[in-house]
Amino acid sequence: MTSLDAERLCAVYRLLLAQYGPQHWWPGDSPFAVMVGAILTQNTAWTNVERGLDRLCDRIPLTARAILSLPGDELAACLRPVGYFNVKSQRLRAFCRAYREAGELAGLSTLGTDPLRRWLLGIRGIGPETADDILLYAFERPVFVMDAYTIRIFERLGMLTGNAGYEAIRHGFETALGLDVPLFNEYHALIVRHGKDICRRTRPQCAHCCLSESCPGFGGERGRSP
Repeated sequence: MTSLDAERLCAVYRLLLAQYGPQHWWPGDSPFAVMVGAILTQNTAWTNVERGLDRLCDRIPLTARAILSLPGDELAACLRPVGYFNVKSQRLRAFCRAYREAGELAGLSTLGTDPLRRWLLGIRGIGPETADDILLYAFERPVFVMDAYTIRIFERLGMLTGNAGYEAIRHGFETALGLDVPLFNEYHALIVRHGKDICRRTRPQCAHCCLSESCPGFGGERGRSP
């Protein structure tokens, strides 16, 4: 993995913030709603998650107890808009069972960040990105969320190499930036916005990119800091 320079990371953050402004993430009315959203948003757009959550909330209160009381086929029907609805309904029920057994938010909040992350990763269907979404946005823990947008943008900027693993990249960002929850929250949201709108996987909108002057892929001066 290419070394992540704190000064350059902060410069990228400032440019993205100037371009888009605060993103006010994560969408959700409560920590539990954030957890549910993080599970449902796997491999689907957030607009689909919102549709699924609206259907679910029309049927029951958004609590772990209410979700577990809903028959599996009815839960899946509510979640149809999110895609893979049968699989996701099973994952959501598995999470809710574990969440109830652990004492819900009050019980889990007593755990340190590393034990809480291990607990999340021990639940079937929750991988590192989903776990870190929950840690950062629901529990306000200083964990930098890695996703495809992050890797794409920073590989194009020449700050990451293709052979770096998830944990190594996450650790690199956290080490360079320091353990700063508000910064991690806003930075990840800005990365997602930029990855969706500008730095797309195909047909990136380089002419409109606030980072283009320092992007080797755009033809800017290689290695130049933003």
